[in-house]
Amino acid sequence: MLPFGRHKRVTVATGAALFTLSILSAVAMTFGIRINTSYSLPLGLYATTSDVRAELIEFCPVEPFASESASRSYRTPGFACPDGAVPLLKPIVARPGDLVIVSPEGISVNGNLLPKTYPVQYDASGRPLKAWPTGLYGVSPGTVWVASTYNAGSYDSRYMGPIQTSQIRRRLRPLWLLHG
Repeated sequence: MLPFGRHKRVTVATGAALFTLSILSAVAMTFGIRINTSYSLPLGLYATTSDVRAELIEFCPVEPFASESASRSYRTPGFACPDGAVPLLKPIVARPGDLVIVSPEGISVNGNLLPKTYPVQYDASGRPLKAWPTGLYGVSPGTVWVASTYNAGSYDSRYMGPIQTSQIRRRLRPLWLLHG
């Protein structure tokens, strides 16, 4: 156990670091830059783009996924989404006209099984997760499927199913990546 004085310094330093990161993120967003600290994609900086073909998007999930992702800290507190949490940053893996198969092995798009897209029963904290129902889905106009092939623990279409394109806030491209 830390002595009281040291514990207080660690708490203050952690709070200051989080506050600084929040300020930097807000400033970066003003200039069209998104700082990604999630594990769904490589850590780094992503720039907004007007290219509708961009494969990376930032979106606010709808209920019940918004509450679940915010209350479980899959998304950090922020100002961008109506529920008071930051948007999710995910790659688009299927667009209108594609055929998606959801199975215990993962998400397949047009017959290709995407790596690391199998649903897990429990999150990293041991809380149960409900996978999207297995089956064959045609991607409808006005929707996309999103999934991380970078991290098997991603909270994406393997749990939320397709998302509405109206949920997309920004399209992004990698600018500077720490690794990946």
